[in-house]
Amino acid sequence: MRRLFTAVSVLTLATGCISAPLPKPEEPTPAPSPETPAPAPQPQEDAEAFRAQPPKPGQPPELVLPKFEQAKLDNGLTVLVSTRKELPLVYVGVAFATGGAQDPAGKWGLADVTYKMMLEGAAGKDTLALDRAFQDLGVSPSVSTDPDGAFIGTRVLKRNADAALALLSDVVRKPNFAQNDFERRKKLQLAELVRAMGSPGFLAQQAYLNAVFGPKHPYGHPVSGLPATVESLTLQDVKSFYQKNMGPKAAALVVTGDITLDEAVKLAKKAFGDWKGSATPPAVPPAPPVPARQQVVFVPKPGLDQTVIVMGRPGIALGNPDEHSLDLATTVFGGFFGSRLNMNLREDKGYSYGAGANSDARLGVGPLTASSAVRADVTGPAVAEFFRELKGIRERPITQKELEAAREGLIRAIPGEFESVEGLGSSAAQLFFLRRPMDEFARTVEGLEKATPAEVQRAAEGYLSPEAMQVVLVGDPEVIQQQVGPLELGKLVAENPVEPPATKR
Repeated sequence: MRRLFTAVSVLTLATGCISAPLPKPEEPTPAPSPETPAPAPQPQEDAEAFRAQPPKPGQPPELVLPKFEQAKLDNGLTVLVSTRKELPLVYVGVAFATGGAQDPAGKWGLADVTYKMMLEGAAGKDTLALDRAFQDLGVSPSVSTDPDGAFIGTRVLKRNADAALALLSDVVRKPNFAQNDFERRKKLQLAELVRAMGSPGFLAQQAYLNAVFGPKHPYGHPVSGLPATVESLTLQDVKSFYQKNMGPKAAALVVTGDITLDEAVKLAKKAFGDWKGSATPPAVPPAPPVPARQQVVFVPKPGLDQTVIVMGRPGIALGNPDEHSLDLATTVFGGFFGSRLNMNLREDKGYSYGAGANSDARLGVGPLTASSAVRADVTGPAVAEFFRELKGIRERPITQKELEAAREGLIRAIPGEFESVEGLGSSAAQLFFLRRPMDEFARTVEGLEKATPAEVQRAAEGYLSPEAMQVVLVGDPEVIQQQVGPLELGKLVAENPVEPPATKR
């Protein structure tokens, strides 16, 4: 076809015209005979018919997972590397095996404050001097604390990786821990908590963790702490936490981007090769009990236009045989826009802008949670719909269509975790403090692909049992008492999460 077009075009350019046979003269159309019936009119084609068939999606791109490699220095420091050569950028950081779950009783928030204090000055440099040293490299380090670990790191041009690691080595090994820096950091933490306590979502989180795990469990409190627990912290608490939990055997150097494992090991030896310390990773948090629900906890916020609903129970730990089946079951229940819970509360009833659920598998048994913020005037009906969907998991088993949509969504979302060198670094840090193998992401994809409908349904019925779901509400107390009380889900108990539960009982 392309050759014919080219030949005709050339002919046109050469002659200025194209010869064509003369049209035949039109012949008169014979008049229809009176005995011959007129032909039936042809049906008009519906111009909108194409809308009945949605367009088929294109071929999805091939799933390419990053490769993570590891090595160990003689002092026990783990080195984790993932190479990506597209840009001359490297992410360097240090992951720690101790997180907020190891906060001492009554000292919630200590781990978070300690890690933030490490960036308040190091090796004799005060806060401003340390900030300027990082800024001279065009970077600004960040710190994050999770229940099972923490991570300090920054993205830098490859040519500055050595200098950035030298600064990180000072931060990790030689923090100043000055009294004036501690007082400033403590005030900042308290100010952030005061602001957070005005958020119904934060209030719901604290009350929920207490309801599911109890105040004495390592996972029973927010990593940031509460105003009363942070107020009790002293500089000696910070120094004691650091001495107990810092050392090469309880840490990993994470380097991702334009770098190889051999190059990273050389940098690690230079910056951390002589680091000493006897700290080791802490014990795995114990599995909490899973009692039947006996009460409904509510945090009173008079006049609130919405009610925050959070319900859940202890779920599973990473590596549990049910991990991937439960992920799929929870996704069908409330893990994406087309999930049962969201389509009910948002699309069908119009109670909420959205509702969701997730299984947060951790180093220990993490929470299995469903939540939504609904209009206050439909608090009772919305709670009833939560339980209707929970019961529906058994009464209306998960369909093949629902399962495949959940499977596709979970697998296709995985590459989003590796879009940047920072994402690679965060993923590597999670592998370290969650104690997972280097091929964890490939195992996850395989587990999601191989989970059978029977396994997913069994996990759904086993873990999404309505009787085991603890319920926490944040909203107008009068509305909650009038609308939720008649549902007979348990005794209504008011809590004020401004203070830790252990100090009130």
